[in-house]
Amino acid sequence: MNDISSTGSGLRARVGAWVESPSVQRFIVALIVLNAITLGMETSPALRASIGHWLHAFDLLALAIFVVELLLKLFAFRARFFRNAWNVFDLVVVGIALVPASGPFAVLRALRVLRVLRLVSMMPRLRFVVEALLAAVPGIASIAGLMGLIYYVFAVVATGLFGPDFPDWFGSLGKSLYSLFQIMTLESWSMGIVRPVMEVHPWAWAFFVPFILIATFTMLNLFIAIIVNTMQSLHEEEKVETLEAMRSLTAEEAAGLEAEVRGLRRDVAELRSLLQERAQQGR
Repeated sequence: MNDISSTGSGLRARVGAWVESPSVQRFIVALIVLNAITLGMETSPALRASIGHWLHAFDLLALAIFVVELLLKLFAFRARFFRNAWNVFDLVVVGIALVPASGPFAVLRALRVLRVLRLVSMMPRLRFVVEALLAAVPGIASIAGLMGLIYYVFAVVATGLFGPDFPDWFGSLGKSLYSLFQIMTLESWSMGIVRPVMEVHPWAWAFFVPFILIATFTMLNLFIAIIVNTMQSLHEEEKVETLEAMRSLTAEEAAGLEAEVRGLRRDVAELRSLLQERAQQGR
């Protein structure tokens, strides 16, 4: 029984190493990109009429490869597979594509393009950005709450000041909130809303200019600052983890690493001398 167990563990380790190898991962990334292109091509009626069956066949082939990849990971890592949030994300995205796109589930056919999001889980730098955004959610939620309070105060004031004369824009709290959102985005805010209001209320600039300064130039920049600060913090944590991993190396591992570095230095020196010799021969 022990021999069988060790054989199974060895097989799982080999399968896990193979499916996580750089060559396999590069192949999966290339397949995701090609699948994204074919999904975009399927939106063209002309291409569907001419090569639609080929596009559909490739889509099924890509889906089959993704399923096999996930099955191999499940076999290799078993319960550890679900401890990685990105593995669960891949499983959900591919699982959506396996639901029959007919009847009440016809809308899921359009969600096949979610497979393109697997690029996020396959590329470390994209994963880092997403993890930074998720880590910044608490700070963003605080800023969003403050922004909501500011919106509410300005909307109540705008409804009372401008509602009687401009009911389409400020006739109710909901309309005021929507109009202020349009003003915050700077979309046709001057000629579309503010200047007509100022023709009736010349002092209205004293209301709208502070709102734009607070909502657009201050609050939105705070969102960016939170995200950038979180990315820097995560980057520093990665550095600390790398240093701790290097410090935790055993004496044998450190000696092996040092030997590899010395070997690389010798190779670089040999290449440099070879290039110098060729340069002298060329003269």
